Amino acid sequence: MPNQASKSFYVTTPIFYVNDAPHIGHAYTEVASDVLARWHRQRGQNSFLLTGTDEHGEKILRTAATNNTTPQAWADKLVTEAWLPLLETIDIKNQDFIRTTEPRHEKNVQKFLQHLYDTGFIYRGEFEGNYCVGCEEYKTEADLMPGEGAFAGESVCAIHSKPVERLAETNYFFKLSEFEDKLLSFYTENPKFIQPESARNEVVSFVRRGLTDLSISRSKEKFDWGIDIPWDDSHITYVWFDALLNYITAIGYGEDTAEAKAQFETLWPASVQIVGKDILRFHAVIWPAMLMAAGLEPATQVFGHGWLLVGGEKMSKSKLTGIAPSQITDTFGSDAFRYYFMKAIAFGQDGSFSWEDLSARYQAELANGFGNLASRSIAMIHKYFDGVLPAAGAFTADDLKVQQIAADAVLTANAAIDEIAIQDAINAIWTLVDELNNYITVQAPWVLAKDEANTERLGTVLNTTAEGLRALAVLLNPITPKATAKLWSALVGDDSLDAQLLDNAGAWNQLKAGSKIGQLEPLFPRIETDEAK
Repeated sequence: MPNQASKSFYVTTPIFYVNDAPHIGHAYTEVASDVLARWHRQRGQNSFLLTGTDEHGEKILRTAATNNTTPQAWADKLVTEAWLPLLETIDIKNQDFIRTTEPRHEKNVQKFLQHLYDTGFIYRGEFEGNYCVGCEEYKTEADLMPGEGAFAGESVCAIHSKPVERLAETNYFFKLSEFEDKLLSFYTENPKFIQPESARNEVVSFVRRGLTDLSISRSKEKFDWGIDIPWDDSHITYVWFDALLNYITAIGYGEDTAEAKAQFETLWPASVQIVGKDILRFHAVIWPAMLMAAGLEPATQVFGHGWLLVGGEKMSKSKLTGIAPSQITDTFGSDAFRYYFMKAIAFGQDGSFSWEDLSARYQAELANGFGNLASRSIAMIHKYFDGVLPAAGAFTADDLKVQQIAADAVLTANAAIDEIAIQDAINAIWTLVDELNNYITVQAPWVLAKDEANTERLGTVLNTTAEGLRALAVLLNPITPKATAKLWSALVGDDSLDAQLLDNAGAWNQLKAGSKIGQLEPLFPRIETDEAK
């Protein structure tokens, strides 16, 4: 993972199908990507987050028909009413939002296709196979399982638990099989390309079993909702071949302007592409092969995260296990949503969601741990020093311990982020939260305040807690941006938090003694248990 300030950091989410409204599984991916983008921006890098929607394909066409509308009207409605509002709901700070129905995407998909056709990587052929509309993918026998209940006796998709359709077509094919050895060599030369390690092992094993050429078109006799094959307008582009290209069409691929070319050169190859593990093969096998065929570098890394489970099952609208993000944020707020899903689940592994766990962590870690620490520290500065930050006197071993833990937290959290270990980064930051709470308990400033002889020591203790809170505001800004903005405003009196370099967060004596400390409203108001269900 690049971490030098001179290197741009480009992170992408998958682009999501607009066949339904988003649930917390989608939001989980968005938040993780946003945390990474914000973190690298806080390190002084040019950081660019891309997200968007995938709007072509048979699934969209069928969903639109079910809703008595056109595919474009359905996509427009879902994007406007659900997908763009999601970004506000969970406080995503993306630099672009691409829709695959936009002209900038469609025309450059055709340029990419034409280039591969002209260079001999695409040919016309016959194909017959089992097609899953939900995945928009042909399935091998290994991808299927026996159906149950209403689908007993049928082969169903292992992901969607719905029957596949047997299709026989004359299509255009991408010579994926030619890239088997090239991909295996690339994986060996770039061992961090696919992460986590379990995901890498799965992909390598899959490629070693042999690759077959990929059907990349569908005849318009079947359906016509897609991008025309440029040399044969009786066919449209296979939805995945179209969708994967968003990662480069959004940043200038195919455009002729100097500005677009410069942006593409600056951002590609992407630093990390965040995907769910169910679409890992598309991004770690098909996508790099497409890029190699076009003479472009693959992304630096593809990271396949685990599933969010509810009641032991993957989140799914069709199984009624989908939970709208607003069901959480309306009660707990966006910061708590972001913190909970990044802290409670090791990124890369499956994780279970429960309202009880969310409520417990909110109260213990956010309201009592961080929020109360900030509130009482600032309240004591107002009570004992009329809201003016006291100067620090001579530091004791206890004071220096706080400073060391802050410095260590920066280094450890940075290293964790470089490994996409967001949970570990938050755990590292929380060592400072815990230490400051312990420090206040041991130093007992309310006791020191009873004797004027201890005024200097009291000032040192409260100056130390304020400096610790300043460090926390910077470190937690990528994760809980609303709360940290309030905390920073109280401590510093301005809105310069985003400009603070994260690498410098652990350096001491950055707050100016004698400066006015503002009032602080509760960062994480207490929520009664019955409200949190």
